[in-house]
Amino acid sequence: MPFVGLGLHILIALFFAVHAMRHGKQMYWLLILFSFPLLGSIVYFVVEYLPASRMQRTAGKVASAAIGFIDPEREYRAAEQAYDLAPTAQNKLRLAKAALDRGQAGEAVGHYRDALKGPLASDPELQFGLASALLAAGGPGAGSEAMQALQSLRSTRDDYRKDEVALLVARALAAEGRHDEARQAFESTLSLYNTVEARARYVAWLAQQGDSAAAQRQWDELQQAARHWNSHARSVNREWMRLAGDAARG
Repeated sequence: MPFVGLGLHILIALFFAVHAMRHGKQMYWLLILFSFPLLGSIVYFVVEYLPASRMQRTAGKVASAAIGFIDPEREYRAAEQAYDLAPTAQNKLRLAKAALDRGQAGEAVGHYRDALKGPLASDPELQFGLASALLAAGGPGAGSEAMQALQSLRSTRDDYRKDEVALLVARALAAEGRHDEARQAFESTLSLYNTVEARARYVAWLAQQGDSAAAQRQWDELQQAARHWNSHARSVNREWMRLAGDAARG
């Protein structure tokens, strides 16, 4: 039996080693993983694997939504106070995210642009946030500037939040009026990741383009999937179901 346990530890270490090589992590991770199979795997999971996983992002969104429901202004006030006390790039980033979550996309765009002038100019979270804020704010040139931010992000961290970045690219193409490319990008995102948000936004975009038949097909598929959700999944995806349903019904 000890040999079975040892074999399992090696298999887990091998899984993380493959992940490290595929995502361009530092080579010292391979030494850590195979020198200390169990401990190394735990450390890699916490330090590298979990922060980039959809599971952690979903949990974080749920927690943020709960806090926001109780006190919608809490995080914005805290971020604003932190920046007033110490106007660092990190605190500027926090303030930008708080403004975007508050629904003040225009203000968030300004904060992200300011933060990009500092030492975190190549930070993928900043590039991602700027693209998100631009598309939420809309306006002339928003799609083009968002696409530039996403291209910069991919050039430095092509493994960063790949599902969400792919969806932002589709939305940026749509905002630029590049309809054929946007449709292809939405379809590609769904074939690779098939997230509820991606399908809901695709339904909304198809309806906006006047393609009500395609929008209805996508909405029907989303409803079919929703029949198998538990109560937690229904709660997390309520916003996207409302968006898709309203769009499909016109």
